[in-house]
Amino acid sequence: MTQPNPEPNGGDLGEDQLNRAIEELRGVLHEEGGPAPTTGLEAVAGTIRNSGVIMNIPVDVQIVLGSAEMPVSELMALQKGSTVALNRRIGEPVDVMVNGRRIAKGEITVLEHDPSRFGIRLTEIITAAKTA
Repeated sequence: MTQPNPEPNGGDLGEDQLNRAIEELRGVLHEEGGPAPTTGLEAVAGTIRNSGVIMNIPVDVQIVLGSAEMPVSELMALQKGSTVALNRRIGEPVDVMVNGRRIAKGEITVLEHDPSRFGIRLTEIITAAKTA
């Protein structure tokens, strides 16, 4: 059985390899005992061997505010100034997606150091059991 070859741009790194890396990262972040690192990144960097390889894997991070479903006729009628109602209400958590998988939920916030930009404050990390 042959395994897929990774694309030169890193687009298909191999889903199994990426899944193993994600699970290893989650395991490190949720281990109990020992002195608590200052940040999650310090825990990962200090614990995983060859962390440089893992830390340099590019991932697509998306924050999903909501979605909508509509017939093609409504889609074609959209124009500048149209409003599309989303399936979420103001104040509901947004989804944090990495490579198409939901890994966390969070709330929208304004960045303290740059009030002209939005950010996400994580409120829940989704475990592997919840994503299945």
